Amino acid sequence: MKPALLVVPGQPIRKGAEMLYVDIPTKSEFAALRAVRADICVSIVTPTTPVTGATGASRIAFRNAIAQVWRQLEGRDKRRVEAVMSRLEDVAGDDDFWAHQAHTLLVLAAPDQLHSFRLATSVPETLDVADRFYLKPLLRALAFPQVARVLALSEGAVRLIDVEPDQPAREVSVDALPRDGASAVGKSTLNDRTSDGRGGGLEEQNVQLGKYVRAVVRALRPVVAGSDVPLILASTGRLESMFREMSSFGELLPETIKTSPDRLTPGQLAEAARPVLDAAYRRQIDDFATLFHERRSSGRATSDVSDAARAATRGAVAAMLVNIDDHIPGLVDDDGGVTFAKTDDATTYGVIDEIAGRALDSGARVLGVRAADLPEGAELAAVLRYPV
Repeated sequence: MKPALLVVPGQPIRKGAEMLYVDIPTKSEFAALRAVRADICVSIVTPTTPVTGATGASRIAFRNAIAQVWRQLEGRDKRRVEAVMSRLEDVAGDDDFWAHQAHTLLVLAAPDQLHSFRLATSVPETLDVADRFYLKPLLRALAFPQVARVLALSEGAVRLIDVEPDQPAREVSVDALPRDGASAVGKSTLNDRTSDGRGGGLEEQNVQLGKYVRAVVRALRPVVAGSDVPLILASTGRLESMFREMSSFGELLPETIKTSPDRLTPGQLAEAARPVLDAAYRRQIDDFATLFHERRSSGRATSDVSDAARAATRGAVAAMLVNIDDHIPGLVDDDGGVTFAKTDDATTYGVIDEIAGRALDSGARVLGVRAADLPEGAELAAVLRYPV
């Protein structure tokens, strides 16, 4: 049965002064795209701009890529070629679609399907015609999805905010989550005064704050514990330190949004969360580099493309970084042997893309990064489960 036509829709998000329209595939969607094999699979990567009305140059570049596709498919089955070209022309002619872009557009077309992804990451212009899709531009979005939860915690209120790259930030309803500190401890205020007008003292206030924080932790546990979504705390003072002392959520990031969250909208909290997420992603890359150098002396790490291809084919890759900016044409055989091509045409595909896909198929964690994040100017770096 032919796959249904799929054009992935995007929703606007704000990044600084820019409005980005992005599409992030799920892991299952990526796996489905990875499994596609057809006589014609066209992948076009076009740099774009989120500035409405300024995408004319990107649209011209996309049309130029379509012209190159025609040339590469000369001599193929005419009906199959026309089916692909018709889908690409539909994208090129969609005025509304081109008015709402991010920094990169990835279009994947086959005779019986079309997929489009607008990405927040800038990726160089690429055209790939093969028997499979070129998916490496999606790896950074999958590895660094800009998804998080923000816990906005103050004496006056507590909210849990969902942050996603393709949806407006929104408050999440959590069962048993206190409305505020006072209601959590059954008082009108956390700063009750004694009958003679004296305050209850710092020790008593800390006791009440502790009850409040424990109530928050209990309510959050069913929602947060065991999730792979990062949790970011937006709080100050004693509440910040108490929450970190009393919660054991492994998803809680060490950085805090250090401002009173009471007057911040969900959108403002999401914007404040992005630098925290960036720092978390930077740690992942730094941690990988440390592990890579530790494992290399024992033969459990490699930056050689051929060695990595064999390891990925055998399921030996535990984690891998790949350069999302380069496209190396060639072929990888069933045993992991690599044949590099001098030119890119319809008989080859992206070698690094294929290696990354095989690593993902065996459960490896694959991060799409910039060249500067890779050791020794390599195209990839792999940490292995065992020497190959």
